[in-house]
Amino acid sequence: MASKDYTARHLSVLEGLEAVRKRPGMYIGSTDSRGLMHCLWEIIDNSVDEALGGHGTRIEVQLHADGSVEVRDTARGLPTDIEPRTGLTGVEVIFTKLHAGGKFGGGAYASSGGLHGVGASVVNALSERLDVEVDRDGATWAMSFHRGEPGEFLDGKDGPSPTATFVPFVDGSRLRKVGRVSKATTGTRVRYWADPQIFTRDAAFQLEPLVRRARQTAFLVPGLELEIADDRTPPTDAEGAAPERIQTFRYDGGIGEFVDFLAPDAALTQTWRITGAGDFAETVPVLDEQTGHMISREVQRTCEVDIAMRWGTGYETVVQSYVNIIATPKGGTHQTGFDQALTKVLRDQVAQNARRLKAGTDRLEKDDIAAGLTAVVTVRLPEPQFEGQTKEILGTPAVRQVVQKVLSQGLTERFTSARREDKAQSGLVLEKVVSEMKARLSARQLKETQRRKSALESSTLPPKLADCRSSDTTQNELFIVEGDSALGTAKPARDSEYQAILPIRGKILNVQKASVADMLANAECAAILQVIGAGSGRTFDLEAARYGKIIILSDADVDGAHIRTLLLTLLHRYARPLIEGGRVYAAVPPLHRTVVKAQGRRAGEVVYTYSDAENTALQARLAKQGRTFDKPQRYKGLGEMDVDQLAETTMDRSRRTLRRVTITDTERANEVFELLMGNDVAPRKEFIVNAPGFDRERIDV
Repeated sequence: MASKDYTARHLSVLEGLEAVRKRPGMYIGSTDSRGLMHCLWEIIDNSVDEALGGHGTRIEVQLHADGSVEVRDTARGLPTDIEPRTGLTGVEVIFTKLHAGGKFGGGAYASSGGLHGVGASVVNALSERLDVEVDRDGATWAMSFHRGEPGEFLDGKDGPSPTATFVPFVDGSRLRKVGRVSKATTGTRVRYWADPQIFTRDAAFQLEPLVRRARQTAFLVPGLELEIADDRTPPTDAEGAAPERIQTFRYDGGIGEFVDFLAPDAALTQTWRITGAGDFAETVPVLDEQTGHMISREVQRTCEVDIAMRWGTGYETVVQSYVNIIATPKGGTHQTGFDQALTKVLRDQVAQNARRLKAGTDRLEKDDIAAGLTAVVTVRLPEPQFEGQTKEILGTPAVRQVVQKVLSQGLTERFTSARREDKAQSGLVLEKVVSEMKARLSARQLKETQRRKSALESSTLPPKLADCRSSDTTQNELFIVEGDSALGTAKPARDSEYQAILPIRGKILNVQKASVADMLANAECAAILQVIGAGSGRTFDLEAARYGKIIILSDADVDGAHIRTLLLTLLHRYARPLIEGGRVYAAVPPLHRTVVKAQGRRAGEVVYTYSDAENTALQARLAKQGRTFDKPQRYKGLGEMDVDQLAETTMDRSRRTLRRVTITDTERANEVFELLMGNDVAPRKEFIVNAPGFDRERIDV
């Protein structure tokens, strides 16, 4: 246990760190798992800063079974010599003094992620125990801390433990020499146990965010290798499988490769890389070595900008921004400059090509430009200003103008280039953003004109819609049926109070391959979205949908399955909240009707089967029982069913069977739709040929 002695020595070391322990939320945001992870980021970022400066190419993070975590790097190693103003070693200064380190004034780091000089000392203050080892100058040096106070732990044979007896330093600190290494061997190892007095009982290191952060850092620092090892008892997934214990990340392609990884859709353009730099003046307080006071001086800064971006065929937007490899999820001045430059350049280019693009006088909005955009925006500058220690928002004002200038120049050169490849890709981008603008305007008009408050408003809907009478959207159902023949049977078979029927003509447009403009120009697709009445794409409003269930009613054959797939593609691409909300269904009509004869004057029993295999099994079972039956009636389509048969099997709420369409993995769903319905034929052919049970003889050609 810790010593109960309390001397002036303790006061001088702890006076600054006591504020951290009393108000930890000011420094790490919270005292739950999120704050615990933030402490870990601080230690990792110190090692990453070394790699950014060209020192060290490998970082290892190990989650120990006893709840501690260790970060190892192969960088220069923390300074072990005496810092003249405090008389303490560099190791002790870094881990016990707030706002102390090599990241002020640009002396040791041109740019860094740990920028306030409080990261290591805050982690130390909030740790029950922290051990640091440094390989430097041919030796291994070590120092330990207990809740920010330097001293020594009297560990037993079981190894280091935060509950071991702690002996604080009183007369002076000692950096212990615990081993010898070669002169070329350098690096730092930090292992700490979070303080249970500070953090909540359920706070724990989370593997998934750690892996995600390691992967992100590997993308942002090309050539840096990060290894994550988890020695804790691993949780298992639903299938009983445990995650990999060791995961390693290294990417040499930088943020260009990062964009390809983040993109949720197929590429419309190549990944564009735009780089540049800009200088600006900033007034900052600087320590005067003669007087020891802070003096305000104007210094010149350089901000380096590196942007990778590409447009895809979808409409989802992924934009991530970073400052000195630190993620800024809430943006800041660098992202503001990116948005402003992107909007201005695209508006200017559309205006210059308005006649060719048939853009009219409508004005592009940010969402039109961002549709399908995946971008990574990174800036590097010394001593950036963040809003808070958690570094979620960049506040340096001059960065906005630097980013805006670099991106404006880069994009303008790309859009005005005479190279054939650049002209082709910039043309695709302009066509996409204009198409998104037209889709937004059309969706807005559709939304404004097609919402209904009563059944009387249905007069503005397509004339072929057989609407229901009820205005209760939670009970209403829309059946999308194939062809007028099916409409002729389904219309009298429905419950007209709650069930509406919309017929379509055969196979609709494959919207996975088509543009937004082509989709809106297609009568069938436009009618479906118009009848649903909730807009389309990013403007889709689930609360405005006119029906509680959207039911696809197609024939029980291959063509019917194809039509159902085309309809699901439309809904997935332009009305996805319907599927995510569990409001899309596929009806299950029978394929055969068999009348089993009864003895005497009793009526025969009617049995419906839903596949050829099921029908064959039924006949075999009846024959074995010695029962006779008429030749099964096979329905070639819904139009061959009598009204009462369709009502009984498919539309009667009390007797029908519906299959709900759901999405459990959005990313995987996107991949499958692109595979089965997209433009790239080769992967689809490979998927079909390698499918289990594939028989070339059954292909209808």
